[in-house]
Amino acid sequence: MRSVVVDKISSVAIANDLSHEIRIDSNIPCEEGVLIAVEVLNSKSSYNTLELTSGRMAQVKRGDVIVGALGHRKALFGYSGHLPEKLVPGDTVQLLNLGGVLGICDSINPTHGQPFDCRVLGVVLDFPYLGQRVGVPARVGKQKPNGDNGPVALNGVPVVALAGTCMNSGKTAAACAIVSRFRHDGLVVDAFKATGVALRRDILAMEDAGARHTGIFTDLGIVCTTSKNAPAITRTLLSTLVRRRPDVIVFELGDGLLGAYGVEAILHDPELRKVLTAVVLCANDPVAAWGGVKLLREEFEIEPTVVTGPATDNQVGIDIIEQRSNVPAINAMANGAALGELLLARTGLGQRAAKAAP
Repeated sequence: MRSVVVDKISSVAIANDLSHEIRIDSNIPCEEGVLIAVEVLNSKSSYNTLELTSGRMAQVKRGDVIVGALGHRKALFGYSGHLPEKLVPGDTVQLLNLGGVLGICDSINPTHGQPFDCRVLGVVLDFPYLGQRVGVPARVGKQKPNGDNGPVALNGVPVVALAGTCMNSGKTAAACAIVSRFRHDGLVVDAFKATGVALRRDILAMEDAGARHTGIFTDLGIVCTTSKNAPAITRTLLSTLVRRRPDVIVFELGDGLLGAYGVEAILHDPELRKVLTAVVLCANDPVAAWGGVKLLREEFEIEPTVVTGPATDNQVGIDIIEQRSNVPAINAMANGAALGELLLARTGLGQRAAKAAP
């Protein structure tokens, strides 16, 4: 065990309340969510920032000592990588995302260039035993997902889910527009992100838009979601927020309908489908919108409430989507009020919002 001064603590470690002087050890368990300290070996001119526990984005440079979490990532538009089988100090891993996930890179995105290479220093130690200097490997999150597969009790709280045709299809922007519209109508809104890879940026944006309480899978010790853990994560986050008695819950399914982060597993779960009051589909173009609507209807037996995203950036896209899919299409950025009003009607919250209005 030895002391190390770190320059940057990534947001994936937010629940661990680390100081910039930490204790590390050389016996590293190669398990998802284990926190390690590394030294950055190269500099980059793009995709070169790290989200800190404060939520700020900080530039990473050669020589920085950072804390991140071991994990994997299977991204369509980003680095993909796997969890190493074993690690010792001096080994090299790569920084796979902006939230601090560290693993062995398998595939790069040409627009991002090569990832940061990082020299492993050791596992970060936690000291959970009062009065004892017995360190154990620190891990992401404090709470664990609920493994119950039974009905989800929401006590009448409506749930609005946002699913996308792929990454970067406008899900978070639409979620923020919906949260903001609901808040302007006097409703108490809680929000969460159910799937993806560790990064708090999206739920911070939802908080900025007016969400009272938020959650994300990393709160449950999950660095990167999969089909195996995504349904349990969704159940746990829903149950956690409903206990706080919001008027409505809005949640984002990170990644796309076809992907490796578990969106399909959530939408295939019959008990979770039952609690979805409204489903908003975000799409990049009319073809993606048409395919996404078809998937939701035929694969998951879900009727989408509305289509939004870049596919609705002008009237041409809106007209094509509505004609070919028979689903309303509203641009969240240009017409957030109309999107909110449609969802208020679908969730049955319109009358409550009217009463709350000054």
